[in-house]
Amino acid sequence: MTTFTSLETTSRLLVVATGNPGKAAEIQEYMASLNLQLELKPKDLEVEETGKTFLANACLKASEVAKATKQWAIGDDSGLTVDALDGRPGIYCARYAPTVAEQIDRVLRELEDNPNRQAQFVCALAIARPDGTIALKAEGICYGEILYSPRGNGGFGYDPIFYVPSQEKTFAQMSPESKRSLSHRGQAFQILLPQIKGILS
Repeated sequence: MTTFTSLETTSRLLVVATGNPGKAAEIQEYMASLNLQLELKPKDLEVEETGKTFLANACLKASEVAKATKQWAIGDDSGLTVDALDGRPGIYCARYAPTVAEQIDRVLRELEDNPNRQAQFVCALAIARPDGTIALKAEGICYGEILYSPRGNGGFGYDPIFYVPSQEKTFAQMSPESKRSLSHRGQAFQILLPQIKGILS
């Protein structure tokens, strides 16, 4: 069972509403300038993502984890939306197909030779108080386009087919530092970080 330290005595603990250590590590990198202790949510705490938007799901995850742990919590929800697919895969990115390779294949198959390749990566963040009420929220968007075939070996998920024209690279071809500064998550944290300093530091 995960043990939590009281925020009232340390003013440093923030529970990340995910069971994915990789995502928590990425969030930690964005928040490195803050003197905060990040901790994963309890393994047995599952939050059903019933929201219809990324922001709704981020708020839901932050709120439920905050109430369950009685600590401040941060929720994150993100994904790819493709204009010609009416916004799909959207909030269903992780469930679009059983594996990442199949998810990419499905997007490319559904787009076929459609000349409209415009797409966006969207990241929504929410910070919840220990009582579950939402204190802060932010949304970042990175605009790009979908290639006809994957390119690059870095990143994860749909990164190999998401091309950023200003960089002439896909997310999968960028260095971690470049992706972090340009990405939807990076933009969302640029909005959120100054506000976090006001309530948690």
